[in-house]
Amino acid sequence: MDAPLWTETHAPALADLPQPEVRDRLRRTVDEPMNLVVQGPSGVGKTAAVRALARETHDDPDTDLVELNVADFFDRTKKQIRDDPRFEHFLQGETEFSKQFRRNTDKRKKYKREWSKRDMLRHVIQEYAGYSPAGGEFKTILLDNAEAIREDFQHALRRVMERNHQTTQFVIATRQPSRLIPPIRSRCFVVPVRKPTTDELRAVLADIVEAEGVEYDSAGLEFIAGYANGDIRRAVLSAQTTAIEAGEVTMDAAHRAIKEAGRDDDLKSVLADARAGDYRDARKTIGTLLDDEGYEGGDLLRALLRVARRSDVSGEDLARLHRIAGEVDHDLVTGTDDRLHLTHLLTAWGEEAGA
Repeated sequence: MDAPLWTETHAPALADLPQPEVRDRLRRTVDEPMNLVVQGPSGVGKTAAVRALARETHDDPDTDLVELNVADFFDRTKKQIRDDPRFEHFLQGETEFSKQFRRNTDKRKKYKREWSKRDMLRHVIQEYAGYSPAGGEFKTILLDNAEAIREDFQHALRRVMERNHQTTQFVIATRQPSRLIPPIRSRCFVVPVRKPTTDELRAVLADIVEAEGVEYDSAGLEFIAGYANGDIRRAVLSAQTTAIEAGEVTMDAAHRAIKEAGRDDDLKSVLADARAGDYRDARKTIGTLLDDEGYEGGDLLRALLRVARRSDVSGEDLARLHRIAGEVDHDLVTGTDDRLHLTHLLTAWGEEAGA
């Protein structure tokens, strides 16, 4: 999707959050900032709610709201973290933290190679917390997906929160609040965020499509809202996909677009499996699409190429895929076993990509 995402261009203000109890709780913190635990299932709008609060409370929210996704640390290698442009100036070069680290270890060691991910995250948070706010009296640090933080690090985080409580508001967003230690929970005001109802989601979608000038009907919005099952991001992006592909958000258009989007996810997994050499899984998915979803071999080939162009397949790998597809396309026209020829495509491409 090349157009600006509606989740960004229509990011809600505090008054626009679909859950009234969330609006009420966050309003209480506008004039009396406090540390927060924002908890709820994935996709219900926790991060959007924190951003809305920051726009309400900070003169310069782009600077005074610092977002740290814990997954950025614990789901990546230490080299990837050090090379991240958001963190490299904290994690490269001499710092007070590194000097202190060196005094307690063998000085011949290269301290940066010895830091754990926990050390890196702690140092980044300490540095951000130590900055003066750009405007006003405090800044906000959002720790998203905080359920990934280990207990020993949470104790260190609690100390950072205590040292910087006058100038820094900490917001901990999590799907699993039970994994937070009691000293953290006791220092935070809890904001539960539930799944919005279908009616609440439909109202959100109606505001957005009207602002975009897109034709719609209530059945289309209801279908998308029901499909999203409380996931605001999924609902908004599904509405945008429908509007882009059909020019309107009606029941029929939404059904076609969502069904196609689900198939695209399957096609992405086929390409990923092929590149990873998991040809059995790729063949199984191809069989499902041919047998159960009604694809013809040629249609499925074109769909694979379309999804490859839109995904993270590199230019060189994409060129290889198109070259092999040209050979397979002839076989699909003249042959009788679509599954065999498409499996050959994926196997040949995967072997060349892995070479």
